[in-house]
Amino acid sequence: MSSHPAAYQVSKGSALSVDRAFYRTLIAERAQRRLLAAHVVPIRSGFAWKVPAGHLFRIVTLEGPQVADLNLWNLHNPRERMWAARTRQLQQAHVSTHDRLWSTLPYLRPLATITEDTLAGYGADHDGARVHDLLGTRCDPYVNRLLTGQDFHFHCHSNLTRAIAPHGLTEFDVHDVLNVFQVTGLNDDDKYFMKACPAQPGDFLEFFAEIDLLCAISTCPGGDLSVPMWGPQARDPVDVCRPLGVEVYALDPALLQGWTAPEVSPYRGVHGLHPEKVAWSSRRP
Repeated sequence: MSSHPAAYQVSKGSALSVDRAFYRTLIAERAQRRLLAAHVVPIRSGFAWKVPAGHLFRIVTLEGPQVADLNLWNLHNPRERMWAARTRQLQQAHVSTHDRLWSTLPYLRPLATITEDTLAGYGADHDGARVHDLLGTRCDPYVNRLLTGQDFHFHCHSNLTRAIAPHGLTEFDVHDVLNVFQVTGLNDDDKYFMKACPAQPGDFLEFFAEIDLLCAISTCPGGDLSVPMWGPQARDPVDVCRPLGVEVYALDPALLQGWTAPEVSPYRGVHGLHPEKVAWSSRRP
């Protein structure tokens, strides 16, 4: 790994400076939270749910290792959604506790902050791989058709599409994902690789909703990714697919004192575009 400094630097008081003490308090005061909803998401399916601002939500491995593909939208304006590429630049290519998921332009604000990660200790393995990645994106039936010549309707892109349809969204609203519990890296040829998921029953990734959110996950049809989905060794990995849990928690309002939802970007320029003024004539022919 290179020791070259990051392009985007955190300075005191900047938008990248996280009040870690606030989020640590949310974890320390577990007695001051209340479970609002718990859902089991079956294998090779999708699920969408709402999370109010100031609430917590978790994605949980109920029975063992399983990868999830996560999308986020502003509940009231789906044009504002998670921006994987900018999050990768502002935070890390693999995210963990106190990293934030950022929204698209022209909004550019934190949608959610990771409060707890039971796989935070995984670090970088001997291949340089890490967990919870923003390097890759969702599997989809278009790539599957390209690589195999066959149709399969339960890739993450399709699972997410079905999950958000009841909320008035379509395939065009599905976007690049956070691959939760997925271990990935870049090899010596600078090519993306995936490894088997290390999660055990009960592992979870927890988020604090900074604004009102619509969330959706897919239980990846690759399961724990211990079986290749493409290439000469590929086979149907249905036997390594497992359900996932989704939990939503309300917090004691006292814990939220001093917290406010982030505002959208204050930039209000016109990108250097200055329309020419036209002097309309009132004369008529």
